[in-house]
Amino acid sequence: MEGSWFHRERFPFFLVLSLLLPGRGSAFTINCSRFGQQGVYTTVLDSVFDRKAFRPATNFSIPTLVNISFTMSAVLDVDEQLQLLSSFLWLEMVWDNPFIRWNPEECEGITKISVATKNLWLPDIFITEFMDVDKTPKGLKAYINNEGRIRYKKPMKVTSICELDIFYFPFDQQNCTLTFSSFLYTVESMLLGMEKEVWEIADTSRNIIQTHGEWELLSISKATAKLSMGTNLYDQIIFYVAIRRSPRLYVINLLVPSGFLVAIDALSFFLPAESENRAPFKITLLLGYNVFLLMMNDLLPISGTPLISVYFALCLSLMVVSLLETIFITYLLHLATTQPPPMPHWLHSLLLCCTSPKKCCPAAPQKGNTGLGLSPTHLPGVKEPVESVGKVPGLKEAELNGCPGSTRAQQEDKAQKQHLVSLWVQFSHVMDTLLFRLYLLFMATSITTVIVLWNT
Repeated sequence: MEGSWFHRERFPFFLVLSLLLPGRGSAFTINCSRFGQQGVYTTVLDSVFDRKAFRPATNFSIPTLVNISFTMSAVLDVDEQLQLLSSFLWLEMVWDNPFIRWNPEECEGITKISVATKNLWLPDIFITEFMDVDKTPKGLKAYINNEGRIRYKKPMKVTSICELDIFYFPFDQQNCTLTFSSFLYTVESMLLGMEKEVWEIADTSRNIIQTHGEWELLSISKATAKLSMGTNLYDQIIFYVAIRRSPRLYVINLLVPSGFLVAIDALSFFLPAESENRAPFKITLLLGYNVFLLMMNDLLPISGTPLISVYFALCLSLMVVSLLETIFITYLLHLATTQPPPMPHWLHSLLLCCTSPKKCCPAAPQKGNTGLGLSPTHLPGVKEPVESVGKVPGLKEAELNGCPGSTRAQQEDKAQKQHLVSLWVQFSHVMDTLLFRLYLLFMATSITTVIVLWNT
C-alpha cells in the first residue's frame, strides 16, 4: 500500500524533472495503471499539460519537425477590387511529443486518445497572405497515438491576398499562393515538412471542392524556402494554387445576348438605305443595348479593364457608327434628290476602286462631273435610283411627249443630274457594304476568340 502511494506521488515529480532538464530527459512511458475501459485517468497527463507553454523536446538543440497538409474544400469568393481570395481549408499538423508514450499491449489495447487542444502545445503555423482575423472555433480536439504523435486538424476560412489578373474575364485563370510559416520559431527550433504528397493534396481538394459552379481547382504545387528576417531564419512551405473560372454563366448572360443584338444590327443593312424605318430601328437597338449593359453591370468586375469590357465597347461603337452612317446616307440621299452636289474627283476615283478595281485610274472628269462615262449599269452592284429620285425623260421621250420648251442643254442638265444622283446612291451602297463587311469580320473574330479562350 505504501509502495503504491509512493508510486502515485513520485510519478509527476519524475515527469516534471525530465521535462525541465533539457538534453538529459528521455522519452517518458506512461504508467498503464492509469488507463482503463473508461479512458485515461484524469490526472495522468497533468504534468504534460502544465508544460504546454514549452516546446516538447528532450533536447532543445534539436528542432521539432512539424508536418503540414491541407485540403481546400471550397473557393468562397474572389474579390477583384480588393485582390482577395476567400477559401475554406482543413489544415492538418502532425508533430511528436516525446513525453506522451505508452505500450498498447499493457494498456488494454488503447492506441489513440483525444485531448483538448487547450491543454497541448500547438505550433504557431500561420499563412503569410492571411488578411483577416483567425476565426478557428474553440474547443477543438487533437489525437495522440501511443508513440506520442499528435495529429491536429482545424477548419479555417482563409481570406488571403492574391494578385488577380482579370484581363481574360470570364476565361481567367488565377494563381494564388499560400505560404505556411512559423511566427516565433526559427529553423533552430522548428522545421516544416509535408504530411502528404502535394499531388494527394491536389487530388483530394479537387474531388471535394464546392464552388457553386463558378471556380474549379486546376492544380496545387509547392516550393520550400527560407525567410530571412535580420539574423533570424524561418522555414517556409509555399503552395501555388491555380484556379479557373467557369465561363458558362457569363457566356450565356453576357456574350450571347450581346452577340444577338450585334447580329440584328448587322441584318438591318439589308433594309434599303433610303428606307425611313432604318434609322429608328437602329436607334431602338442602340437603346436596348445600353439597357442590357446597365442590367449586366453587376456581373462585370468593378476594377480593371477586362477583355469583355473592350468587346462591349467595340459593339457599342459599331452600333453608334452604324447609326451615324445611316443618318449620313439619309441626308445624302435627300440632298441628291433635291440638289445633287458634284462628286469630288478623289471620291469618284475611290468609288471606282471599290466597284471596279481595274478602272482605278479614270480620266480627269470635266467640270461638274460631266462626261464621267460612268452610268449605273457600268457599276457592279449599283441599284437603280429609287422612284423618289424621279426618272428624267430622255431626248427622244421628250420629243414624243411634245415638250416644245425643252432644249438640248436642258436635257443634258437633267441627264447630268440623274447621273449624279445614281453616283451618290452608288456611294451610299458602297458605304453600306463596307460597314456590313466590318460587322461580319468583327463577329467572326469575336466568335473565334471566345472559342480559343474557352478551350485554352
